[in-house]
Amino acid sequence: MKLQDKLDAMRDDFENGRFPLVPTQAQLDTMGRATRVLIDSGQADKALGAGGAAPEFTLQDADGNTVSSRSLLSRGPLVITFYRGVWCPYCNFDLQALEEVRPEIEVRGGRLVAISPQSPANSRKSQRDNKLNFPILSDTGAAVADMFGLRFSLPDDLIEVYKQFGNDLSKINDDPSWVLPMPARYVVRTDGTIAYSEINPDYTRRPEPSDLLPVLDRLRAGNPA
Repeated sequence: MKLQDKLDAMRDDFENGRFPLVPTQAQLDTMGRATRVLIDSGQADKALGAGGAAPEFTLQDADGNTVSSRSLLSRGPLVITFYRGVWCPYCNFDLQALEEVRPEIEVRGGRLVAISPQSPANSRKSQRDNKLNFPILSDTGAAVADMFGLRFSLPDDLIEVYKQFGNDLSKINDDPSWVLPMPARYVVRTDGTIAYSEINPDYTRRPEPSDLLPVLDRLRAGNPA
């Protein structure tokens, strides 16, 4: 089953009461309204895209080790996925799907990392629960996401809904700002330019991880991607 089919099925279960957490109609309305506002803002169209220069960054992984984009790019093209956090079931399905194609990414010379605003402790939980074999980097305050044009602030009514669901992002992220990245996928060439990008203001929509493989094939062949 394709990743998006799994996400669509999960969304249907959630919205129709076939989920451990059953939302009220008011909560669903708040969530839907916030997504529409973000889509209508056009922010995704203004984020960094193919042909642009990827910002350099240095972040900590789940074990507290310092990881730099420059070091990663010295070993091959860099595949970056920005995601919301371990509390987001759509993100967890996305990460699991990426883990399935990780060996094929690495065979093509790529390096895969995930970036989230959550704390390192929650990144460890994310790695453990999803059985991941690639680094998750903690982006406090979504500062790196902001450099890519992905960061946005949650509206007050959505903050209240998330708290009602038990998702207090100020604690999960160890940061009071209540900001998140739009989910996004990038492939960065070794010279730091972006070869591929996919940004999703609707967090229930994600590209297929297999879409990355032809991009990496073209880079390995020396062709522009």
